[in-house]
Amino acid sequence: MLDLLKGVRVVELTTIVLGPMAGQILADFGAEVVKVEAPTGDLARYIDPRAATGESSMFANCNRNKKSIALDLKTEQGRDILLRLIDEADVFLHNMRLRAIEKLGLGPTALLQRNPRLIYCSAIGFGSDGPYADRPAYDDVIQAASGIARLPTYTGNEPSYVPGVIADKIAALYAANAISTALFGRERSGRGAEIEVPMFEVMTSFVMTEHLAAASFDVDAQAGYLRLLNPNRKPYRTADGWVAVLPYTEAHWRRTFVELGRDDVFAQPWFADATDRSRHVGEMYAVLGEEMPRRTTEEWIAVFERLDVPHSRVAGLDDLLTDPHLQAVGFFEPTDDLTGRARSVPQPVVVKPSGGGSGKTPDRRAPALGEDGRDLLASLAFDPQAVIALEEAGVLGRAPATSPGTNKEEA
Repeated sequence: MLDLLKGVRVVELTTIVLGPMAGQILADFGAEVVKVEAPTGDLARYIDPRAATGESSMFANCNRNKKSIALDLKTEQGRDILLRLIDEADVFLHNMRLRAIEKLGLGPTALLQRNPRLIYCSAIGFGSDGPYADRPAYDDVIQAASGIARLPTYTGNEPSYVPGVIADKIAALYAANAISTALFGRERSGRGAEIEVPMFEVMTSFVMTEHLAAASFDVDAQAGYLRLLNPNRKPYRTADGWVAVLPYTEAHWRRTFVELGRDDVFAQPWFADATDRSRHVGEMYAVLGEEMPRRTTEEWIAVFERLDVPHSRVAGLDDLLTDPHLQAVGFFEPTDDLTGRARSVPQPVVVKPSGGGSGKTPDRRAPALGEDGRDLLASLAFDPQAVIALEEAGVLGRAPATSPGTNKEEA
């Protein structure tokens, strides 16, 4: 855990991946993030695979460095506790549909009136000003709506999803970035802000940055960056596997074609001009596809290393666990002491303070459901007997008798 956001308190009312990942990014950079869950907990807690002690990998990798309180927000007492937490917070982050959050009395107008310095962030499916505003949204839906699922059809394949929670995770990055920027702006203006991070719009922006292409300048032109949509742009089969190679500059291509004995390609009149060459990139990719099966993967890796042409072997998921670079930097080494933890997915950003040192402290494992509820209510000046009464009434979730691990700072 870094200390760049130390002193910032975030109240996070989110589930699954988008909101939790955004909150975890803020927590990784030092914010105190209070995760508010229903008494039954975030659904991600129950997604397989789970450790023998019950912890879900999905939950553990999206919720480290947070505190947890379980509240029944259907009760007036539960909502009052949440409001008191928000009154003392710098950021409120949720990923509920807007109609639902307003029904709870937690809309931006109400909360910014209570706390004018609050950064209020809605991580939602579709922007509130459009006709899709009330639609439910999950990753697959957004991949379809934003064009991602259709991209394979441009290279002759059927529509398909990226087999990863890509829309949630990218939107989480946008949310964390927007919140951090708003916090910086507040330091200058003294005022809070309302932020919307709509997944559909985020992913459309993400996809169309390059694919707006000719449609940027001509209302009648079709969208699509032709280099990326060329069916010959793909990992190439070698004699015994697959390799990705991307000659990009004229020098890259020239060195590659010399190696292949294909001087005829760079002798073409279009080769020397960058724009003309880009129009013929599919032809050059096709030449690569013809030549690559003539050597093994290791032979090609050695060739492109020598030529200094961008390349990589095509890794599988299990290959990443033993990748020599990732092993050298300790990428998968556990950053917390969650029971049974063998590997973790770390915060990949490295911050090197100018004064030296790492500025890091040990990560806190993802919290057990409601683990910090009593301490948080004590910080709000709740009497211990009142806390017990709230637990007995089901308003406050009871913390587990045993926690899933011991925080390193407590060890």
